[in-house]
Amino acid sequence: MHPHPPAPAPSRALVVQLARLGDLLQTTRLVRSLQAAGTQVHLAVDHSLVRAAELAFPGVVAHGLPAHRAGSPGAGELLADLLPRLHELASAGFGRVYNLNFSGLNLALASLFDPALVRGHRVEQGQHHMDSWTRLAFRWTRHRRFAGLNLVDLWGWLADAPLPPGEVNPVARPKGGGLGVVLAGRHSRRSLPARTLAPLVHAVAKTTGARQVKLLGTAGERPLARELAASFPPALSGITSDLTGRTSLSGLFEEVAGLDLVMCPDTGTMHLAAHLGAPVMAFFLSSAWCYETGPYGLGHRVWQAAAECAPCLESAPCSADLACLAPFTSRELLRHLSGNPEFEYPPGLLGLVSALDLAGCTYRPVLGEDAQARERAAFRALMAERLGLGVASGPSAEFASLFLHESDWMLDESPGRPDFIEAVG
Repeated sequence: MHPHPPAPAPSRALVVQLARLGDLLQTTRLVRSLQAAGTQVHLAVDHSLVRAAELAFPGVVAHGLPAHRAGSPGAGELLADLLPRLHELASAGFGRVYNLNFSGLNLALASLFDPALVRGHRVEQGQHHMDSWTRLAFRWTRHRRFAGLNLVDLWGWLADAPLPPGEVNPVARPKGGGLGVVLAGRHSRRSLPARTLAPLVHAVAKTTGARQVKLLGTAGERPLARELAASFPPALSGITSDLTGRTSLSGLFEEVAGLDLVMCPDTGTMHLAAHLGAPVMAFFLSSAWCYETGPYGLGHRVWQAAAECAPCLESAPCSADLACLAPFTSRELLRHLSGNPEFEYPPGLLGLVSALDLAGCTYRPVLGEDAQARERAAFRALMAERLGLGVASGPSAEFASLFLHESDWMLDESPGRPDFIEAVG
């Protein structure tokens, strides 16, 4: 069953998304589902993302909060900034609150509202609680290798009537503006070094016939841009523009929206490209796992490092000497990207294309073998059953018990279908 029983759409709802740009864009299915139901959506975001929220979601009311203050502001300064905004939110009369993150500020916000109105993370009698759908998500993180939904779908299914997956983001198509290259993400281990990325960009630019290459990133990534461009052959350097730190937020939206292809790691700009319908070729390694945070919608391609230790924890030191990086340096990958049909596929790498199923967005292997394909299919079928989209066929009761507990029905406000246990054995 869907994690929440049908109910009249609230006239006004608050979505609390206090993480970064990529997370904001991954609320698209939730926000657009609420808007489609006639709900006026308010977004609580970090101060720095107010304009991004307004550009990404026309019609929303964005509230800026000091979630990621630079420097070391004192407690008095923070409270002076925060308290009037909290009072404004508490008195706005929201019929539903979607609290998406687990943080101190998120829980402080949740405590302002009747717990019965809050989905996701809420506070009851001073204690942190999660609804059954959010608890289930925490449960499947213990089995990341084959379990998990795209984050867009995890949050999207908090709505009573989520939009169909195909209506969330536009189908990605080339727009004529050339090739965009995103240099790095916030975590260096999840990004390709310039010496590895440069030949891949050269191969793709040559194969696609790119007439322009645009380097995208922050001002802090200009040294990476110079290093990358210095590795290009003269012909490629001649059509390359370094836009790192040189675009406003609205300018970035415009640039990305017009590109033919965006080559990138798992970054906020990747999610922006998918949001705007620009095709993505993404490189996922280390803790980045496309089944959780890959580009949403049709028309995208992902190269996923699939070493036995993947996906790892970014906070833990790598004990494998970054073995997941090796496939991206493979001569055979370059031969493939260069359009050479005679190549041997490098081990430890999956070539995937984005696809849609009942639960949302997933990825299908077109090169390489997904060793967990069977378990992943069983998990997604199980989640489809949990969401009321069909009856799971195949997963055993033992498999189902990894994710579904009796307390989900006995102690939660949104009981599942009574025939579910029979359906899974």
